[in-house]
Amino acid sequence: NNQIKVLSTYFIMKVNPYVSSSRRKSRKAYFNAPSHIRRKIMSAPLSKELRAKYNVKRVPVHKDDEVMVVRGNFKNREGKVIACYRKKYVIHIERLTREKANGATVPIGVNASNCVITKLKINKDRKELLERRGKSREMALLKLQRTRRTTETKTEVNMAGVD
Repeated sequence: NNQIKVLSTYFIMKVNPYVSSSRRKSRKAYFNAPSHIRRKIMSAPLSKELRAKYNVKRVPVHKDDEVMVVRGNFKNREGKVIACYRKKYVIHIERLTREKANGATVPIGVNASNCVITKLKINKDRKELLERRGKSREMALLKLQRTRRTTETKTEVNMAGVD
């Protein structure tokens, strides 16, 4: 009985029963992901200004976006994205290079989650994506506000009967 109590503290209940919480399966899905899913995985948060403008938290990184590295050895370095290397899950940023022993310069790969997008390269598809996501987020916020108002009025009515 004591053993069960100890074990139960380590288990966290899953929210979605159709998605595995197995570390082994998650790693397999990550490393064997096709390119269109890797694009989604390689998304970065937007800066505060862009987040306020588009009402979107994060988007997939795209070539010609301007990013700022916020974690790691290259913290506070800014530059334009030269390439999104989906095979290695890294992005290459302008002026972020290393010199090899033979004198050749090679770009340094940075994980997209360690960057913040400061300027977006907008094309038709991206504009559509931002509008769609912003609209759905707005609707969710409105719904949340409505439910808060209804719960507040219910508590007021209940408290009125207390006197």
